[in-house]
Amino acid sequence: LVQTRCAGSLAPCSLERWAGGMAPRGKANAEVDAAQQLPEQQAKIVKKRAPRNIQGLAEAKAAAKMTFAEWKEHQVGMDEQWPVPAYMRGQKCTTRYHDETYAVVTRWQNETRIQYRPHAKAPGTKSHVRYEAYSQATTVGEALAAGTLPADWCWDYEKGFLKVLGPVRDEPIDTSKITDESVLTDVDKAIEYWYRRELARNLGLKVTDLSVGKGCSETTPMRAHRLVAQRNAKHRLEAAENEGRSVTAEEVRLTLQEWGFAKNVTRENVRPEGQEYVFSDTMGLLRDRQGDIHLTPSTKSYPEIVQLLNKYLSDRLPAEMAGFSWTTLNLNCNYSAKLHRDGNNFG
Repeated sequence: LVQTRCAGSLAPCSLERWAGGMAPRGKANAEVDAAQQLPEQQAKIVKKRAPRNIQGLAEAKAAAKMTFAEWKEHQVGMDEQWPVPAYMRGQKCTTRYHDETYAVVTRWQNETRIQYRPHAKAPGTKSHVRYEAYSQATTVGEALAAGTLPADWCWDYEKGFLKVLGPVRDEPIDTSKITDESVLTDVDKAIEYWYRRELARNLGLKVTDLSVGKGCSETTPMRAHRLVAQRNAKHRLEAAENEGRSVTAEEVRLTLQEWGFAKNVTRENVRPEGQEYVFSDTMGLLRDRQGDIHLTPSTKSYPEIVQLLNKYLSDRLPAEMAGFSWTTLNLNCNYSAKLHRDGNNFG
């Protein structure tokens, strides 16, 4: 039995843990990577800033709704009334959005009520003219119809320009599980289309990989993070073999943090009181209710995960247990199991 508690921005143990994060690899993680790079590596990846596009700037200045002085006067006290999210304090907005932002925006619906900060963007800019138009929207559906996109919503939310009044979904929509597509709104389709590409872009995956080979019980974010865990587990196994060493505890920890855990509603014997599910996955062989013994789907789809865990454990068996073997590993995330005894185990 292997149990793990995940923490960290690539630990997709639950959709409720997105602050930790089930979201795509965002700005916070990118900054950590950059900080770990050597100076000469950083110098190589510096890109020249593209020249500013001034096309339409004259028209934007002419279309301004107020003078700059009037706008500055209007901004007095607005930062206190429209604070940025707590996780954004002291940080600049970039187009690599935070995990927490993805967790918020992907739960929005067509009828989710929103409120924009009045005159948030400075006159004389193209963004001012555009903002003055779409900031009249009072729902996400109206904002989409006014020409905004999910990326705009993320930007304005992180800047403190946008308040969410509800209602929102308990979990992000996964259109792969919708049988009647007529129920999908334009907002549902826009969020799903955008978010799949954000996942692929930020995690270094192909968009097609998120659907091709995806298990019927997997959500799109779960599939994305499992692919990352599988890719990195393969690299860690190769490194251990090339260096003639065992898999380290740190490599196991990282792999489990990257893994996308499933909601398991069947483990009633371990579920804490008042909890409807736990995050738990079974690797290896499993006997179903009909008595059939088979490999679990995740074992077949992500074999290097199992290989890495097995190598870590087998390399650490004491001498007196050199012949010990097992058929199944149970991976658990972020819950304290009730005292129990499994009834169908051998040995």
